[in-house]
Parts: sequence; C-alpha cells; structure tokens
Amino acid sequence: MDDLLIRPMEPWDTNEAAAVWWAARHAEGSQLPPAIHTETEVRKWFSDVLLPDGQTWVALDDGRIVAVLTLDGDDLDQLYVDPPSAGQGIGSTLVDLAKDLRPGGLALWTFQSNLRAQEFYRRHGFTEVRRTDGSANEERAPDVRMVWGSHPERLESSA
Repeated sequence: MDDLLIRPMEPWDTNEAAAVWWAARHAEGSQLPPAIHTETEVRKWFSDVLLPDGQTWVALDDGRIVAVLTLDGDDLDQLYVDPPSAGQGIGSTLVDLAKDLRPGGLALWTFQSNLRAQEFYRRHGFTEVRRTDGSANEERAPDVRMVWGSHPERLESSA
C-alpha cells in the first residue's frame, strides 16, 4: 500500500464508497449481521448524510476506493475495508488517522458477533467498556462499546 491516498470523501465518491461498505458487510465469512437497508438506500445515505456531514474519509489505492472511515463527533462510526484489500494495513492507517483527528479519545460500537473487529481494535489500544443486547441499534444485534485514549467513557468505566 505504498501509494495509498487518504482524503475526505467527495460527491463523486459516494457510490464507490457505498459499494465498499456493502461489499465488506456482505463478504464471505463476515461476522456482521446483514445490512437491513438496500444497496440503493446505502448509496443515498452516503450521499445525503455522510457526505454533507464532512466526517468521512476514503482510502484510495491506484485511484480505486479501498476503504471508508466515518467519524461522528468522537465516535469512530464506520470503518470498512474492501474485502480484497483487507489485511494490508489500510484499516490500521485509518484508525491512526482517527486518533490523530481525535487526540482526546475515541469510542466505537462493534457487534458482539464481530470478534475480528474486537481483536483489531484491542490491538489499537481500545478497551471494552460495556455490552448491550442490541436493542438500541437498527440491526437489533448485541454490540460492544469500546474506547481509546482519555475518552470520558473510559474514565466512567474505571470509576
């Protein structure tokens, strides 16, 4: 990934970025629950919600989007790598970017079923602070809250 370019998502990126999100969610062996929205709805969400918010970055390799990162305040909200590009350090590069952008700390949700993601985030210094039954997420799938740095939830969980 010597030629990896990371930049904010632009209007012309939304369909390709949504396709990366979709492919990662539906890859063989994925530990994620299936998306509850259609591909068309996901593309619309990228263009109508994530793009105007201005908190989404794309990673490009040879001009092709291979990963997407979205921050929502101090939450690492979305991190998806195109399955053929997984395991090459792109996700780690994006986590480092998120840490640089939010030096005061980050938090994220991941599904309890996604053991690979939990291990990935632990390797990057995140710690688990709580688990839920999933009643608050759209998929209704049990999830895990993880934090990094001096995030207030880390301080609450250690009190």
